[in-house]
Amino acid sequence: VVYEHRSRLERSLQKERGEHKKTKEDFLVYKLEAQEALNKEKQDSMNRYGALSSQHKILKNQHEDVKKQLLDLQLQHNSLKLEHRKTLESHSQKYAQLQQEKDSEVANLQDTVFKLREESKLLRKAHQEVHSQLLSAQ
Repeated sequence: VVYEHRSRLERSLQKERGEHKKTKEDFLVYKLEAQEALNKEKQDSMNRYGALSSQHKILKNQHEDVKKQLLDLQLQHNSLKLEHRKTLESHSQKYAQLQQEKDSEVANLQDTVFKLREESKLLRKAHQEVHSQLLSAQ
C-alpha cells in the first residue's frame, strides 16, 4: 500500500514537474513576446514622436516666417497709409488753390465783361452821336 501510494505520489510529482516546466516555458515565451511587443510599440512611439517633432519644427519655422511677413506687411501698410495721407493733403491743397484761381479768374472775367459792356454802350452812344452829326452835316 505504501509502495503504491509512493508510486502514485512520484507519478503525481513527475506530472506536476512536467506541467510546471511547460508552464515555465509558456511563461518565458509569453514574456519574450510581450517584451518584443513592448519594444516594437516603443520604437513605433519613438518614430511617431520624431515625425511629430520634425513636423512641429517645420510648422514653428513657418509660423515665424508668417509672423515676419505680417510685420513687414504691417510696416509697408503703415508707410503706404502715410504716403496716401500726404498725397491726399497735397491734392487737397492743389485743388483748393486751383479752385481759388478759378474763382479769381471768373471774377476778373466777369469784371472785364462788365467793363466791355459799359465800353460798348459808350461806343454805341458815340457812334450814334457821330452818325447824328454826320446826318446834320449833310
